Amino acid sequence: MPWPARVPARAVLLMAAASVVIFLCTAALPGDAADVLGGGRAAPGELARLRAEQGLDRPLHVRYLDWLAGVLSGDPGVSLITGRPIVELVAQRAGVTLTLAVLALAVGVPLMAVLAWAAVRGPGWLRHPANAVIVAGAALPQAVVAAALVAWLSAGWGLFPPVSMLPAGEPAWSRPDLLALPVLTLALPIAAYGAALLRGAIADVVTRPYVRDAELRGLPPATIVLRYVLPMIAAPATRLLAVTLGGLVAGTVVAETLFGLAGLGELLVTAISTRDVPVVQSVALLAAAVVVTGLTAADAAAPGRRRETARP
Repeated sequence: MPWPARVPARAVLLMAAASVVIFLCTAALPGDAADVLGGGRAAPGELARLRAEQGLDRPLHVRYLDWLAGVLSGDPGVSLITGRPIVELVAQRAGVTLTLAVLALAVGVPLMAVLAWAAVRGPGWLRHPANAVIVAGAALPQAVVAAALVAWLSAGWGLFPPVSMLPAGEPAWSRPDLLALPVLTLALPIAAYGAALLRGAIADVVTRPYVRDAELRGLPPATIVLRYVLPMIAAPATRLLAVTLGGLVAGTVVAETLFGLAGLGELLVTAISTRDVPVVQSVALLAAAVVVTGLTAADAAAPGRRRETARP
């Protein structure tokens, strides 16, 4: 199969596999929405009636095929708990999560590049501190980062409010003071983890003969980076960005929960706690779609990378 046709086919297979895994994992959750609706005290007959109303008594493969058909038609169903359409729930929360993700990437990606470059090509006195920051930042959980930021920037300096609950109906981007701590909570680990992965690719590229030759010819560092380094790390950087962006959909769970933001992460946590399986499946599949889309874009950059590698 020619390369251009291979990439979409691979993406379709990945999404199909992801849908099966997501469905099976949610089906394995203990309890179901009928237990939640029954309050944990419903009689067996009442539970059976609730499961029949929600379609939870049907065979597993039938429920999967019905769900998949709904997803492909753009209608993944309704919430088992609230009865509201899932598309409406996701659209209502997506603005907050998308704003957090975009701002976190806007802060985290440049910081990632600076840290990775400093760790590999920075002055000697800067390399060890940069590597220490990368290791420490990648190892710290988001909850610890959030607590440190609240203690430092909110309680200590009073720069930002410790809680980011947005007024009803107000768009997230209209209150940058409320978004600062959640964005930093997401961006700092992203920058450290991404720099840890990216510095290896940079270290490999800067030792290539044509990069050394460009340095000996006295080309400006900016020209060397733009002409020789960036094209070579485009594919791994795109893959890293894709995984990071997809992880943000689930990674916002901690930030949204700690700071009181009503986004997709908070919706996912609520849906899991109430066993609202269709909502869990839809949010998880959305995160998988973001990752697969990014990885497909990275594969599209691979031929250019191979041509660059072959250049003397």
